[in-house]
Amino acid sequence: MTTMCSDRPRPGLLVIVAALTAVAAAAPADSPPGQRPPANVQTISLTLAEAIGRARAASPRLGRLRALEAAAEAGLKGARADRLPEVGLAAGYTRNSDVPELTIALPGSPPRTIFPNIPDNYRSRLGLALPLYTGGRLTESIVAATEERTAAARDLEGGTADLVLETSAAYWSLVTTREDERVLREAIAAYEGHLDEARNREAVGMAARNEVLAVQVERDRAELARLQSANGAEIAAANLARLLGIVDGTRLEPSEPIDRPRLALEDLDGLVAMALAARPEHAALVARVAAAEAGARSVRASGRPQASLLAGYDYANPNRRILPPEDTFRGTWDVGLNLTFTLFDGGRVAAAVTEAVARAEAARRQLEDLDGRIRLETTSRYLDLQTADAATGVAERTLEAAVENRRVSADRYHAGVASSSDLLDAETALLRAGLDRVQTLAQLHLALASLDRAVGR
Repeated sequence: MTTMCSDRPRPGLLVIVAALTAVAAAAPADSPPGQRPPANVQTISLTLAEAIGRARAASPRLGRLRALEAAAEAGLKGARADRLPEVGLAAGYTRNSDVPELTIALPGSPPRTIFPNIPDNYRSRLGLALPLYTGGRLTESIVAATEERTAAARDLEGGTADLVLETSAAYWSLVTTREDERVLREAIAAYEGHLDEARNREAVGMAARNEVLAVQVERDRAELARLQSANGAEIAAANLARLLGIVDGTRLEPSEPIDRPRLALEDLDGLVAMALAARPEHAALVARVAAAEAGARSVRASGRPQASLLAGYDYANPNRRILPPEDTFRGTWDVGLNLTFTLFDGGRVAAAVTEAVARAEAARRQLEDLDGRIRLETTSRYLDLQTADAATGVAERTLEAAVENRRVSADRYHAGVASSSDLLDAETALLRAGLDRVQTLAQLHLALASLDRAVGR
């Protein structure tokens, strides 16, 4: 927003002043001659809700958070899959060199080959492994993955809320600068009418040169302010287009009126409680605390006995479990129970448990800090909203007084009982009052959006 000295008009936010005589309508004005968009430029008229909808669909930031949520969902599926049987199939071929065959001849029986020469060896195995007891390691891993998925979903909600607030600020900034430019053009037109009249009075000896120069200076200041507002509008439009994913060559026209919103009186303690319950950042951190605690329990469980069921089916040529070996495919199976318990690991599990517990404690401390910051932010935004609402009321009454003062000054000037500087002061005060009023209106809208973000609604 553009600021200005107290002796010149300030191109800051929206103003609703019509030719310095009355408050104009809040609808966006048409572009002035020579500043209309080219015929080949597409114009898109957007309400605030439509802008937010486009921003949600186009935001790379939300796309990243959605991808992280999908990754957390895949991690949960992987943790659950660890409890299911694991089935594997292996196959291989080996070519051995020729070796002498071992043949035994027993009395009364023909010679029998005990170890034949079988250079071509084919083998395959279908195996199954199923965890039977893990001391709670798999269960806690699933709990941790579930909480991480919940945290990722809450991160997406928080990112969406941030995007809504950023889009709202960009939208009102564009409305502000466009309206500033329109109002300043009207002010310039009024100053030029005053300037023509001052020059005519100078020509007939009814006004001094300094009166003409004073009006000229105010007119030039308004023109400079209009140029600044026009540049600010281009920057605001580019920022909003970036958030909405709109390509160059498109002109955005905000259509949302900047009326004074009706504020419902709410209890501050109730808003703080609502924020603590509804803020997605709070919910995400609560889930991460639970995930860290479950991770610590999972690491601790890895030091307990682990039992699993093993089974397999071998189909090979020759099958080495069958004697004597034969140059033919034969199948065999096996079933077993595997029990493992680490007697000494050098302190690895204890160190991992200590690390996991410390991370869980750090997450809990972070949650305590977040609770305090949420309380402070909600209180601050609530007071900002009250201040902005009160400032809007003061600005409206100031504008009403400025309109009347300008009317009286104009009547006195044309009656010859007031100087040109009196009228010029009244015109400048009216413009400043209108600008201040709309600045407070814009601040009121932003304060309301900021409170909604702080509360989590």
